[in-house]
Amino acid sequence: MIPALTRFAFIVCLAFIVAFIVLANSSVELAISAGISILAVPLVYSYINLARLRRYVLSDTIEKMPLPSGFWEEVFFKLQRLVRNLKQKIRTIEQQHDHFIEAFQASPNGIIMLDESDQIEWCNSIAERFFGLIFKRDVMQRINFLIRRPEFIQYLHKRNFEDSLLLERMGPNSNLSLMLQAFPFGQKRHLLLVQDITDLQKADAMRRDFVANVSHEMRTPITVLMGFLETVQSLDLKREQQDQYFEMMMSQAQRMKSLVEDLLVLANLEANTLPATTAVIKVETLMALLKNDAEALSQGKHALNFHVNSPINLLGDEREILSAFGNLVSNAIRYTPDIGAVDVSWRVNEQGQGEFSVTDTGPGIASEHLPRLTERFYRVDRSRSRDTGGTGLGLAIVKHIANRHQAQLVIESMPGRGSTFMLRFPKERLDS
Repeated sequence: MIPALTRFAFIVCLAFIVAFIVLANSSVELAISAGISILAVPLVYSYINLARLRRYVLSDTIEKMPLPSGFWEEVFFKLQRLVRNLKQKIRTIEQQHDHFIEAFQASPNGIIMLDESDQIEWCNSIAERFFGLIFKRDVMQRINFLIRRPEFIQYLHKRNFEDSLLLERMGPNSNLSLMLQAFPFGQKRHLLLVQDITDLQKADAMRRDFVANVSHEMRTPITVLMGFLETVQSLDLKREQQDQYFEMMMSQAQRMKSLVEDLLVLANLEANTLPATTAVIKVETLMALLKNDAEALSQGKHALNFHVNSPINLLGDEREILSAFGNLVSNAIRYTPDIGAVDVSWRVNEQGQGEFSVTDTGPGIASEHLPRLTERFYRVDRSRSRDTGGTGLGLAIVKHIANRHQAQLVIESMPGRGSTFMLRFPKERLDS
């Protein structure tokens, strides 16, 4: 290929030669016109190519422009290759940027990037939800203008970011506990990482309540036992009085035994998160066992009715199911006054779900207590619970057994109208 400059020099020489020949045979004006005409050809061609280049540059499609011939071919070819390389680098950078943004968006923690003036450069959707931000609206706004908590503003002002900051009552419903910490990076910039520790706070509170409740529940029977033992040791009691004290001591010891047993059952259920087995449980046999235990507990003081309205059996762990059903029946008997009625039934509803329900004519439960009934040691009436021999763990055990069998615990109650406790099992848990 002839170099572009060589071709251009050849055209200029050709123009001078033609002009010299014309000048030798004609006038000067004609020679000049002939030379200019020859030189105008490459100039016009160059103008056309430049106009085409301008059109493709404005449409950002220069790499798709057909290559011209002649002088401009090599120039346009190198220009196209340069543009293609630059665009490929830009696409690679944009893809990397998008991947980083996707990774930050997938993070379970809130992320906020601040510049040297604490203005928001970027934040993910989790941070938007935590603090009520809208990135498109709040970008380049100072963070302390948007999060006006005094402890947060003081945290930013001190610039001591080695420790984290706990912000409570945050979020759209003011129910979140957030742990926040700033990390310096780049040129005086900071990265705010925000973690939702609401569940950890609740778990810690439940742990403290659990320890306090266990201590309280155990302290009472232990105190009674120690008091009776001191009385028997220090006083010369008649045989009848000793028997009475021993009976009361046995009652308190039995209460502690029941409490420890329920705690062990609950601990085993919480440790085992796998679904329960799918062994066939004969409902008629189960109901017969429940009826015998209910009659022994009631001692003829209640009207007990047991109904098996469907021959379909249940699939699950028989020991756990018996424990859950037994807790519901015993609770109904304990909290229903004498001469009251307790109805226990098993049926399959129209949706093909199995339903075990216990309905009593007891005092009922106010609506504000219903969401908390399955909490450990939660009692609507503490004094009455102790009188009836309850440990406060029965419904917590029922809830965990229900979860292991993919069942739903439904509670309906109104003060003065009794209560209904129902375990609803999915179709997969029925032996159809």
